[in-house]
Amino acid sequence: MMEQNRSSDLDTVPGSRGDHRKGFRTAVQVIVFIGIFLLILVPVSYMVRTNGDVKDRFSGFYAERDDTLDIVMIGSSPVFPYYASPKLWGETGITMYPLSSNMQRPAAMKYLVEEAEKTQSPKLYIFEMRMFTIEDAGLTENMAYTRGVTDNMKYSRERIRTIQALVPKEDEEGRLSYYLDIMKYHTNWKMLALPSEWANMAYCKKNPLKGYTFKDEVGPQPMPDCGGAQGEKKIPEEQEAYLVDLLQFLKEKELEALFIVSPYGESLEEQQMFNYMEKIVSSYGCSFVNMNDHYEEIGIIFEEDFADYGSHTNAIGAEKCTDFLQEYLQAHYSFSDKRGQDAYRDWDEAYELWKSEMETARETIKDRIARGEYAERLE
Repeated sequence: MMEQNRSSDLDTVPGSRGDHRKGFRTAVQVIVFIGIFLLILVPVSYMVRTNGDVKDRFSGFYAERDDTLDIVMIGSSPVFPYYASPKLWGETGITMYPLSSNMQRPAAMKYLVEEAEKTQSPKLYIFEMRMFTIEDAGLTENMAYTRGVTDNMKYSRERIRTIQALVPKEDEEGRLSYYLDIMKYHTNWKMLALPSEWANMAYCKKNPLKGYTFKDEVGPQPMPDCGGAQGEKKIPEEQEAYLVDLLQFLKEKELEALFIVSPYGESLEEQQMFNYMEKIVSSYGCSFVNMNDHYEEIGIIFEEDFADYGSHTNAIGAEKCTDFLQEYLQAHYSFSDKRGQDAYRDWDEAYELWKSEMETARETIKDRIARGEYAERLE
């Protein structure tokens, strides 16, 4: 009896087995609580992120089956309205998906490649180069140009590294709202009432048009006369550093890349900057195509094929740019035609949807040109 009492007393002595058992139970309870909290926090964070084309494009990328993309295209807004992935698929059997956001900073490109490589093994990366003409300081002043990337990535180690690369080190307090972006979007509770956002619980929702965005507005501008101009002008120093870092990274990882400039109302200074970029890119053995040197081959008509006065193409302009890119890809690369395979049935559906919407957009654009109904010019 005395032995039993001594054992019972030991359970109440500090540092005894009883204390250890209580400590273990408490630790387990804390871990379970944190686990449940995160299980709730992560999907809610995804759902309350502001909805729109960029969110749909990124969640659509995550929804693509592993190792099914031939091409990943990375860059700013000249990507998603210029190149119709469903059309490319329907006519060639090549799968291409854009990881694109508005005013995407060049500093993000390397990290988006790393993010893509987690689930895909594309034969080719295509980078749109227009943003390399802009000083990064002007882009960091608007957090939207950074958040367009970071707030549309899944929570992961790569996302943390992207934030660390894009958000200044001295802004530690600001960084926290990037790491936990629900701090910014916590007032968006109305998003939880949208069925479309419940599909984003895992940030993995199929994009019907494979990231492409239709534009049916018309904003005419005269064709620039500097396409094909000679001469070079240095790009901003920090952008050159990002470009060289990207090229070295691609070389180290043995990833094939094509660098392009989509046609737009460029200036002579910008044309010469692209000439400068081409020299750097070529020195690393990568291809560079400035479509501003090929207006006639593309068949682009600046007075009709742009949605906003020479900045972005409408659907008809996109059709022409996609045709030009398609011909270039088929002439310089080798891709297998995967049409007819069950694994790519949703790509067939995307092509059928594109054809239907393209027919409507073409008629709308032609009607607007006939009536002189042009897009509002934003100052």
